[in-house]
Amino acid sequence: MSHPQSYEILLVPRFAEDTTEAEDTAAAEGTAGTADAAEPDAAEPDIAEPGGAVRSAVVSATGQTGASGYPRYSGEGIVADIDPATHAVEALLVDGAELAFGLSARVKERDAERESDR
Repeated sequence: MSHPQSYEILLVPRFAEDTTEAEDTAAAEGTAGTADAAEPDAAEPDIAEPGGAVRSAVVSATGQTGASGYPRYSGEGIVADIDPATHAVEALLVDGAELAFGLSARVKERDAERESDR
């Protein structure tokens, strides 16, 4: 099986998880816009833009298999074992350490045409 040669990994705050499914469900049930909807508090400082990555890196295939059994990718201080079928990050080190509490990793497959332009 051929694996992608590179991915872009985005490290995002956990509160920025995709809520599209929850919003779609609320709209279908007619509960969108009710008092239960979370409104941002103007008094709270902006820590990070919702959905915005606090760090990103392009990782390339190393040709090795990680301890998790999935292909290993490395670059820009990040080492990750990624399941190419689901794009799930099965293992991750950031600058040699585990991912900081409160962050999660998202994966985007790199476009082959963009890579060939470099």
